[in-house]
Amino acid sequence: VWVRALVRGARRVAVVPATGRPIALAQRDGLGLFEGRVAAGGTPGAYELEIEDAAGVVSRSRDPYSFWAQIPDYDLGLFQAGHHLHLGDVLGAHCATVDGCAGVRFAVWAPNAQRVAVIGDWNGFDARFHPMRRRDPSGVWELFIPGVRPGMLYKFALRTRSGEQRIKSDPFAASSERPPATASMVVAPDAYRWSDAAWLARRRGRDHLANPMAIYEVHLGSWMRGPEPGETWPGYAELADRLIAHCRRFHFTHLELLPVAQHPYEGSWGYQVTGQYAPNSRHGGPEDFQVFVDRCHQAGLGVIVDFVPGHFPKDDFALARFDGAACFEYEDPREGEHKTWGTHVFNFRRPEVRNFLIAAALHWLRRFHIDALRVDAVSSMLYRNYDREEGEWTRNEEGGISNLEAVSFLQELTSTVHRECAGVLMIAEESTAWQGVTAPTAMQGLGFDLKWNMGWMHDTLSYLAQDPLMRPGVHDRITFHQWYAYDDKWVLPLSHDEVVHGKKSLLDKMSGDYWRRVAQLRLLYGYQVAVPGRPLLFQGAEFGQGQEWGWERRVDWHEAEEPLRAGLGRFLAAALGLYAAEPALHVRDDHRDGFQWVDCENRQESVLGFLRKAPGAPDVLIACNFTPIPRHDYPMGVNTRGTWTTLIDSDAAEFGGSGVVNAPQVGTRDEQRGIFPATLRVTLPPLGMVMLRAPRAG
Repeated sequence: VWVRALVRGARRVAVVPATGRPIALAQRDGLGLFEGRVAAGGTPGAYELEIEDAAGVVSRSRDPYSFWAQIPDYDLGLFQAGHHLHLGDVLGAHCATVDGCAGVRFAVWAPNAQRVAVIGDWNGFDARFHPMRRRDPSGVWELFIPGVRPGMLYKFALRTRSGEQRIKSDPFAASSERPPATASMVVAPDAYRWSDAAWLARRRGRDHLANPMAIYEVHLGSWMRGPEPGETWPGYAELADRLIAHCRRFHFTHLELLPVAQHPYEGSWGYQVTGQYAPNSRHGGPEDFQVFVDRCHQAGLGVIVDFVPGHFPKDDFALARFDGAACFEYEDPREGEHKTWGTHVFNFRRPEVRNFLIAAALHWLRRFHIDALRVDAVSSMLYRNYDREEGEWTRNEEGGISNLEAVSFLQELTSTVHRECAGVLMIAEESTAWQGVTAPTAMQGLGFDLKWNMGWMHDTLSYLAQDPLMRPGVHDRITFHQWYAYDDKWVLPLSHDEVVHGKKSLLDKMSGDYWRRVAQLRLLYGYQVAVPGRPLLFQGAEFGQGQEWGWERRVDWHEAEEPLRAGLGRFLAAALGLYAAEPALHVRDDHRDGFQWVDCENRQESVLGFLRKAPGAPDVLIACNFTPIPRHDYPMGVNTRGTWTTLIDSDAAEFGGSGVVNAPQVGTRDEQRGIFPATLRVTLPPLGMVMLRAPRAG
């Protein structure tokens, strides 16, 4: 039996059989190749290599090639079929002990490669020393290397069919170097001890759609950092401490994080992901992020993570033409490229690619206890002609424009998450009128729990951008949402996308002078809380930040101390507190019986009135005045006679208003108004809104 070993920096190498004396190997060249023959019948079995380095230091280690393949054929078969739900535990780098020898098992999918080697700290990132075994027909390459430890850096060196060598990071890496460095990092087995068992138990048994869900959207890299661009990023633990206190102050129930998966370019905001299984190393490692989520849960704060399964960047070190051919992406650029974004589209036809993405989603939910995934850019996945000119796309096999395999992928993703992770929500960022986004997959829907209501957002912001004199002509924009409000289940987003790229900050989107713009933000936030759907606000909105958001700088926190803006913050906290406390404002968000128009036709005075309802709870009347003219004794029809309680007036002095408010208690009059048996005469503040609660039964 011939034994060959390529050992970096060795002066002498010998084989040490399990029994018997060392057998010296002859050096074949000056590059570290040693070989020797073991007599017939003397097969070394679990042998070691005795290595003397250039300094004369002698050490012993197991030869990586003395171990059999470690990944069972069953796992590889599941992967080929696209059904391995724990794929991140199979591929990538995993610490293991084999035959009493500690090391790391490396595995990577590269079906088009001629040769793959692991390169890392231990071999000088030299592709000669640790070539991997190919496991046909799966296209997986694997190798167990003794002595490799957590914290060591590694990559894969792949030789393509054309003979070119490509150096790639691990698609399944659990951790990575801090950018701009791109190596993957070996991590220790997950041993984090969670303290959120009570939270998870409540989550499993909760009807999430009938409970309050007020979302604070955050980009971790800019929410808190030094005052100068490029200063050190805060760690996950520090962010947790400050974010939790901030969210509790404003009564947010959920924190939504712009993508925290590893990404090289911070200016992509995280949406150009190169490491689907690794948290953003700018803020810490996997255990640091576990601490972040755990602290949120202990404080009663849910965590939503943006997940990007639609496309990936073209960085040479990552997924793009991973093994020299189209591996993760479509081969045809008419299917496989987003020219506007400069990214590749995942090949949703390929079972292995679908499995890679679905297992990544499960990885975030299982390892990091994430409560919901917000799937980014769903529209770009659903339509083959999305953002493409004629000739830049191809029709599907039925001659249509929908991406049928992306549709089936999304259905598989949502159904798998719901089956495997009870109580987790799936949220779609989908901007078109695609039917059934939140319908069950059994009814041919996509199976999401919630969808972002981009129509409500665009209509509302465009309405408030109008001078109040012009609002009667566009009154339908503020009422149109009720025509489709129950076709899907909604999140009402005022998100990061609306305060960048010259779109102006929310404050500057409002019409009028500074006082009026702040007043209209109070009106906007109160209206957002009151209409059916879950409110979402991006960082800085809580005090009306003046500048657009910039990923390279921190939030302008000093503005929050200005009197008018501080009042806006107090109003938002009060409104979100009411949203959580009043069942009528959230329990029946997705049902027609939870909403009733009282006054939606008064376009001349730009007034809206409506009731929110919930079984067994008092109604809440919401009245909005979108003009700067206060209106006293304004009649609103109601169903319940008696004394109504004023819950909030946006024009109250404590909120920075002019003090045009209602009395704490307002009684009804026995005046029939349309279908309503009683009338409340309320004060409508200028550019403001008011909420009143009906008397409790009994």
